[in-house]
Amino acid sequence: MEDCVFCRIASKKIPAKMVKETDRLVVVKDINPQAPTHLLILPKAHYPTLLDCKDRDLLGEMLEAASDVARDLGVDKNGFRLVVNTNEEGGQTVFHLHMHFIAGRPLMGRMG
Repeated sequence: MEDCVFCRIASKKIPAKMVKETDRLVVVKDINPQAPTHLLILPKAHYPTLLDCKDRDLLGEMLEAASDVARDLGVDKNGFRLVVNTNEEGGQTVFHLHMHFIAGRPLMGRMG
C-alpha cells in the first residue's frame, strides 16, 4: 500500500536501520525505542492487523526471525519480549502487522 509507512520501509522507499531481511520480512530498529534494543519485525506483505493474516508460515517466520535476532544480538540468554498490538484498544498505531522485539533491560509487568 502506497500510504503505509511500514510498507514503504519494507520496500526500502523509506530508509531504516536494517537488522535482518528475508524474502518475506524485514527487521529494523525502531525510531522511538522503548528499551536499549527495540526492533520491529515487519512482513513485506501488507496485513492491517494480526487478525487479517492467515499465513501461518509467515507468522512462524516472524517468530523464527525473533529467535535468530536474539541469538545474533546476544540477548537470548537474558531474555526479550515480543509484542503484537492489535487494533486501537490493543495499542496499535500503525495498521500494518508488526512485532516489537524488546530487550536489553529488565522488563517489568510479568504476564505469565
